[in-house]
Amino acid sequence: MSLSRHINADEVIEKCKEHPHRKHAAQDGRQTFHQSWSRDEDAAKAPKYTLPETGIPSKAAYQLLHDQTALDGNPLLNLASFVHTWMPEEANKLIQENQSKNQVDLDEYPAATIIHNRCISMLADLWKAPKEGKAIGTSTAGSSEAIMLGGLAMKKRWQEARKAAGKDHYHPNIVFGSNAQVALEKFARYWDVEARLVPCDASTNFVMNPHAAMQFIDENTIGVMVIMGSTYTGHFEAKCSTHVGSPCVFSTVVPQNLMIALVDEFQKKTGLDVPIHVDGASGAFIAPFAYPDLKWAFDIPRVVSINTSGHKFGLVYAGLGWILWRDESFLHKDLIFELHYLGSVEYSFTLNFSKPAAPIIVQMFNFLNLGFEGYRRIAIKDLRNARMLSRALEATYFTVLSNIHKPVKDLEGVEDLDEPTLYEPGLPVVSFRLSDKFKADYGHVEQSWIQSMLRTKGWIVPNYNGPEGSSEVEILRVVVRETLSEDLIERLIVDILEITEGLMGERLVAGLRPSHVFGPPPSHDNYLRDGEAGSPTSSASSSDLSSPSTPQSDAFVLIHKKHLLPPPPSALRLRVPSLAPSLSRSLSIAATSSPLSPIAMRAVLSCSPKAVGVANQPDKEHGRPDKANFGSAGEETGQGQSGFARQC
Repeated sequence: MSLSRHINADEVIEKCKEHPHRKHAAQDGRQTFHQSWSRDEDAAKAPKYTLPETGIPSKAAYQLLHDQTALDGNPLLNLASFVHTWMPEEANKLIQENQSKNQVDLDEYPAATIIHNRCISMLADLWKAPKEGKAIGTSTAGSSEAIMLGGLAMKKRWQEARKAAGKDHYHPNIVFGSNAQVALEKFARYWDVEARLVPCDASTNFVMNPHAAMQFIDENTIGVMVIMGSTYTGHFEAKCSTHVGSPCVFSTVVPQNLMIALVDEFQKKTGLDVPIHVDGASGAFIAPFAYPDLKWAFDIPRVVSINTSGHKFGLVYAGLGWILWRDESFLHKDLIFELHYLGSVEYSFTLNFSKPAAPIIVQMFNFLNLGFEGYRRIAIKDLRNARMLSRALEATYFTVLSNIHKPVKDLEGVEDLDEPTLYEPGLPVVSFRLSDKFKADYGHVEQSWIQSMLRTKGWIVPNYNGPEGSSEVEILRVVVRETLSEDLIERLIVDILEITEGLMGERLVAGLRPSHVFGPPPSHDNYLRDGEAGSPTSSASSSDLSSPSTPQSDAFVLIHKKHLLPPPPSALRLRVPSLAPSLSRSLSIAATSSPLSPIAMRAVLSCSPKAVGVANQPDKEHGRPDKANFGSAGEETGQGQSGFARQC
């Protein structure tokens, strides 16, 4: 959340009066000749930066704020955020019914307390907490608060051990990768713990190298935080297959095992017991369902605590996190407070006090509504859509930095290509950048322009620099959430390629500037591999896609032949084949209808249903077993992902 400063309203008004365009700030500048009702006058009376002396009608207040918030981006198209933005109607109803309940008041709201405790129990079971232990946990305002509590618990235990040994306990440090989300750095700074950041770069897939991390660990280290799903690229951290002491070669085996092995070896040599906290803000709700055999959670004895965000892949609206400890002995007694002034004896170990019960209740709604299989279906669908986007980008002008589309074995003869374990594990995140060849050929193109131009189409896709150790690398990132359907992925692919080719100066892209503005048109053959369709050595030529005699769209004809101004927006609607099985068209129509270049069209067509192994099963797509709302695959009323996207 950004910080805000106090604004002196009088000073702002005086500056407006002195401005040449002061008439726009004057009272008479707001008048109109006709109004359907008095909301404009009501809103004009309301000061912007001071509390009004008298209120305005509720209808006017609502409309004023409604109109202002309409300027926000569309949450459905916000691909920068991991935060979930949609829930079923029944969940929304539960939120309305329980939005006034305060979770901290256990005596007044005992049912909400029971639901909270059941959520903790379900998460402990999901994360393989030892049956003989006494796992304990709590809900939080998000993963940031959860990380604070996890770090504080490690710090208190370290201090207690150091005091008992008569050693210095004033200089704690904590180790994590420079790819960590800012919440980890906040913990260190807020609670006076030295943050030892392990540099990350492309050679380590932009995640922490366990061998490098060991160089930062000493007797003052309170713990290591391992990230289960990097914010930058979606990688699960420390995926190394090497033996202790050998160079780290990143591959596709179980995460954390090398880190665990190295810390175990460190303890044998030094006697220092360094605990591990897993930041599973996103991955803790993906790994159990998509990669159930992955060893990362409480089945590893050195993992003492795990946090996650219910409002990310837990599929709840913003404002809910969770933190669990494998046993109550790892939650230091100094963090637990006993309360007597709410009507009964209660215990609190959170940073904030009051918190809404509604998010916790709808988390339980998801657990009941989806179950394990429902969460798994959603994870599989998200990963499949992320792979489709990855393949299309990698086949054109981009280098994909995320790894979930890379097979771990030969897929020849495999029937179910949706199975996540066939590919490298990670979050349904697509991180990519312009390829080295593209940057060499079109050095004038700034990658940040793609972010800005996508915003004009409604998409919010961030362009940011890599973590410390690779800050010179620019990364574009798309988070594939439950609401990002296959149809929207198709539209996103086309928009990214259309924008990129427009920046290259490709005349085939309708509605963008003529090619002479950016330089000569690209030579797509330079990007083709030998044997690919359309390459000189391929038996299947793509000349039919680029031949001047091929019928093109009206927009293409206007720009290519007459060099006229672009036609009106209605004529610029891009026509491309749908990737959704139920909307597939023939390749011949696709080839003649799309203004995309041959290489972009090949990338789009390579993501056909046959290529990605998609079954037309709407209920399976979104994971929620609600036939009444979504229909079934065999019925005309079945809405599938298209209907799902409309509901979102």
